[in-house]
Amino acid sequence: MLWRRYLSWACSALPVLLSAHIALSSAATAIVAADPPRKSNGLTDVVQWDNYTLFLRDQRIFLHSGEFHTFRLPVPDLWLDIFQKMVAAGLNGVSIYIHMGATNPSRGVIDFNDWRALQPMYDAAKLAGIFIVLRPGPYINAETTAGGIAHWVTSEVAGTLRTNDTDWTAAYEPYIAGIINATVPNQVTHGGPVLAVQIDNEFSQTAAHAAYFAQLEAQYRNGGVVVPLTYNDPGQGRNFINGTGAVDIYGLDSYPQGFDCSNPRNWNPVTTNYHQYHAANNPAQPWYIPEFQGGSFDPWGGPGYAACEVLTGPDFQDVFYKENWASNVKLISYYMLYGGTSWGGFPFPGVYTSYDYGSSIAETRALTPKFDELKRQGLFLRSSPSFRKTDWIGETSTGIPGVTLNGSAAFLTLLNNPDTGTNFLIARQANSTSTANTTFSVQVPTSKGTLTLPQTTGSIALNGRQSKLIITDYPFGAHGSVLFTTASVFFAGTIGSRDVLFLFGDADQSHEFATTLTGTGTRASSSRVHFTKSTAGSGITTLSITPGSKGLITLWDSTTQLVLFADPVTAATFWAPAVKSSTRNTVPGLESFWQFGTNTTVLVGGPNLVRNATISGSTLALRGDLNASVPLTVVAPSAVTAVTWNGAKVAVRREGHGTLTGQLTQSAASKNVKVPKLTGWKFSDSLPEIQPGFDDSSWTVANKTTTNISVKPLTGGPVLYGCDYGFCENNVLFRGHFNGTGSETSIDLTIYGGTQFAASVWINDQFIDTVHNGNDHVSATFTFPAGSVITGQDNVITVLQDNQGNDEDSNEKSARGIAGFLLNGGNITTWKVQGKVGGYTNFPDKVRGVMNEGGLFGEREGWHLPGFDTSNWTTRDLSQGLPSGGAGVGFFVTTFDLDFPKTTDVLLSFQFESTNTQAYRARLFVNGWMFGKRVANVGPQTRFPVPPGILDYSGKNTVAVALWALEDTAVSPSLELSIDGALDGGVGPIATNNPGWASRA
Repeated sequence: MLWRRYLSWACSALPVLLSAHIALSSAATAIVAADPPRKSNGLTDVVQWDNYTLFLRDQRIFLHSGEFHTFRLPVPDLWLDIFQKMVAAGLNGVSIYIHMGATNPSRGVIDFNDWRALQPMYDAAKLAGIFIVLRPGPYINAETTAGGIAHWVTSEVAGTLRTNDTDWTAAYEPYIAGIINATVPNQVTHGGPVLAVQIDNEFSQTAAHAAYFAQLEAQYRNGGVVVPLTYNDPGQGRNFINGTGAVDIYGLDSYPQGFDCSNPRNWNPVTTNYHQYHAANNPAQPWYIPEFQGGSFDPWGGPGYAACEVLTGPDFQDVFYKENWASNVKLISYYMLYGGTSWGGFPFPGVYTSYDYGSSIAETRALTPKFDELKRQGLFLRSSPSFRKTDWIGETSTGIPGVTLNGSAAFLTLLNNPDTGTNFLIARQANSTSTANTTFSVQVPTSKGTLTLPQTTGSIALNGRQSKLIITDYPFGAHGSVLFTTASVFFAGTIGSRDVLFLFGDADQSHEFATTLTGTGTRASSSRVHFTKSTAGSGITTLSITPGSKGLITLWDSTTQLVLFADPVTAATFWAPAVKSSTRNTVPGLESFWQFGTNTTVLVGGPNLVRNATISGSTLALRGDLNASVPLTVVAPSAVTAVTWNGAKVAVRREGHGTLTGQLTQSAASKNVKVPKLTGWKFSDSLPEIQPGFDDSSWTVANKTTTNISVKPLTGGPVLYGCDYGFCENNVLFRGHFNGTGSETSIDLTIYGGTQFAASVWINDQFIDTVHNGNDHVSATFTFPAGSVITGQDNVITVLQDNQGNDEDSNEKSARGIAGFLLNGGNITTWKVQGKVGGYTNFPDKVRGVMNEGGLFGEREGWHLPGFDTSNWTTRDLSQGLPSGGAGVGFFVTTFDLDFPKTTDVLLSFQFESTNTQAYRARLFVNGWMFGKRVANVGPQTRFPVPPGILDYSGKNTVAVALWALEDTAVSPSLELSIDGALDGGVGPIATNNPGWASRA
C-alpha cells in the first residue's frame, strides 16, 4: 500500500520533473498549491491542522519544542529563565509534565500553591513567547516515583491503575479537575500559551486502557478544554490513532540511542522508516514526535551525565534531528531540553538526584555545546516558512525523481514545498554511524533547470557524523531568493528595510551558493571568497567560500541586502531576539510570540545569551548574560544608532549599511565572585531509636492484614509497608518488639526498597548488618550478636530502610518495606512504623511538599530547617564522621552567608569528595530542601547543583547533612560550596520561600 501510494505520485509527476523540473519557479512566480482541507476537533477553529502542520489563527506553525519539568526546578522565578533560553534557541514550544504526586498528596487534597502553581508557569511562558503542550498524566513516567501517580493512590486504590476501574477514576478525577480549572483560561483560544494537552502517557490500547483514555478525554472536554488532545506512543505501536480513546493528534516517542552512556561514541543507526510509518498510519495528521531523544538518564553507578551529553551531543543532534526533518516531521519536542533536579523523593529507583540528562541546558542552567547546535537548527526553522509545508518526494534507497547523486557513501532525502517550489535535500552518510569523511555532488532540479552542485568547488563534504541541507529556490526576507546553497542557513529574514541572509559552514570545507545581489554595496575582500557570474540565469551571482580561518565574513553589504557567512561556532554566538512590534496579524495575548505577535528582529553577536530586545526611537535595548568580555556585533534597522546592554549604554560605531559594533565588558563583580568555606559544623545523633528506653508509643502500630501493594506479605504477618501507614517517601523506620526468652537467635527479613536501596538492622542497641545488593529487595538472615537479647524484657529489632521511590509502568504499587519476617526462636508481638511527621495526610511542611522529608529523627524534629537552634549541639566537623566510628545516623548542620551582586547569576553546587568508595549515604538539605541524596559507595553523583531561590544569594543559608554510616567502619565525608559559573545579567530578582523551623511537638 505504501509503495503504491507514492508510486502513483512519482509516476504522474515524473514527466513534469523532467520537462519543467517540478515546476520549481522562482518565489516571485511560484503557483501556490491548494491546501488540503483543514481538520479540527469541532470545538474551535483557532487550532486546526492538515497533513502538513498545525494551524494557529490561520497560520502554519512548525512546533519546535523541548521538555522541561517545573517540579524539577521548584523556583517559579527561574521558569522564565528556562523559557527565555528555549526561545533564544529558536524554539517556540515547551512540553511540560505536571506531577500528580506533588500536587495531590492525599485523597481529596489538591495543592496548586507555591512551586506547584500553574498560573506562574503560564504567565512566564506568555512573557517569554513560548507555547505549552501540557502533559498532566496522571501517569507521566519521567523517571519519577510511581511514574508521577500519587503515592497514596498506590496504597488506597484496590483497582487496576490507568484503567476504567471506578476507584482509580475517583482517585484521579479531582486532580484532573484542578488541572482543567487552571488551564482553561490559559488556552491559545483565550490568548494564552497552552496549545495542546496530552492524554496520559505511553500506553497500549486495550479495552480497559481505551475506556480510561475516553474518560479522561471526556473530563477535559466537559471541563472546557478545547485545544487538541494529543498522545505519545512508545515506539511504533499504532495506539490511539483510531477507535475508543483516540486523540486529535497522534505522535510517537523515540530514543534511538538508548540509555547506555557507558560507551558514548557507539551509535545506533538512524531510524529510517518514520515517514513510511506516518504515511501508513495517520497520513491525514501532521507528523508529530512528542518525545525525541534530547539526552539520556543515567542510573546509579553509571558513568555520569557528561558521558550522556557526549552520547547525544551536537553530532547526534545534527544527524538524528535532521533525519526527523527528512521524515517530514513538523511537530517535535526534545526530551529533555532542561532536565533539572530530582530532589527529595521524586526519583524512581533507577536514577539519582541529578536529572541533568545530558541536556542542551545543564542542570546548573548553563548553556552547553548542544545548545549551540539546537540554536543553529532552531533559527533556521524559525527563519524558513517554506519549510513548514513540504511534500516527501523520495530518498536514495528508493530513488528521487529528477535527482542524481554522485557519491555512494552519501544518502539523500528530498522534500519540496509545492507553493514556493523550494527543494530541501537532506544529506547524511549512508552509514549514519560512520566517522569517515566523504564527499559527493548532486544533480538537482531548480527553477533555472537541472544544476550540478556544487558548480565551482568540486564536491560537498560530510565530515563523519554530519548532516547538511542542500536547498534550492529558497525565498528569504521581502524580496530575496537563493537559487541554491550548499552552505547551511542560520538566519534569513528582514531587518529594517534590508533582506538578511546568514549562512554558515565548517571552516575546513568549501561552500557555495547562488543568489541575486541587490542594491549598491560592498563585496567581501577575503581571499576565501570568490564571486562568479552564474550561467544559470541573468543577474545571479555564485559565491564560493574556500577552506580557511574562522570568524564572521560580510559577503555583501548594501542598502537593500546583507549576506553573512561564518563557521558554526561563530554563528552560534549570534542571537535573533524577537522585538515586540505589532503587525496586522498580531494575536491579542501573544504579543511576545514570534510569528503570532511580531516578525521584527535584530541580530546580536557576542553575548552568552540575549534574553530580549526592544527598540525605542533610535535605541536598541538588549538584556542578557555575559560570561566573558566580548566584541558586540549588531545588525539592526538603519534608524538604530544607539545600544544599551542591561540598561547601560554601549559605545558603538557604524560599519557598512546598518551594522553596529562595540565591546561588552564583563563586570569585575561577576569575575571575582567568591563563596565561603563550610565550617562551624554542629553535630547531633539522629538514631535514638536504638537506645534503651526509646519511647515509640506515638508511632503507628503496623497491624493491617491486607494491602493493595503488588507484593503480598510473605509470612502471613501484619502488613509492613510504609505507604500503607502513610509513610511513602524517603527513609522509613520499623521497630519490632518481642519478649526475650533467650532462645531467639536471628531474624529473617525480606526487605523491599527499590533498586540500589539499603537497610540497616539493629537488635536493641547493637548493630547487626546493612544489606544492599543493587536489586529492589534483599532476603537475609540477621544473626543476633552474643548477649544482645535481654531475657525477660522487651527487645526491639530496628530496621532503617532507604525508600528509593516506586517503580514505573505496571508496578507503581511497589512494595516498600518488610515483605516477610521470621524471628528464629521467638515471636514478634508488635511492629511499629514511622516515616515523615504526619505522613502524607498531615505533614507540616506544605511549602516544600510531600516529597521533601523522610522519617529520620532529625527530619521529624525539623533539624534541617532554617532557624533550628543548634547552639547546644556538639561542635564536630563533617569530615570527622560519626563519633562512634561505626554504623548509625547523625545530623551535621552549619550556616553561611552569601552576598552576591543582584545583577549576577551565580551557578552553585555542593561538592562532596569526588570518589565513591565510602560506605555511607547522606541527605543534603539546603535551607530545608532535600536537594541531594548521596550514595557514596555506588555513585556516580558527588556534585549537587542548587539554584538561587533555594539558596538565598543575599542572606544566611542553612545546610544540613543527614549522614548514615552503613557499616562498622569510620567514614569521612567532605563537602564544599563550589562555583560552576558566574554571569552578568540573569533573569531578574529571585524570591526565596524557605519556611523556618517551628516546633513539631
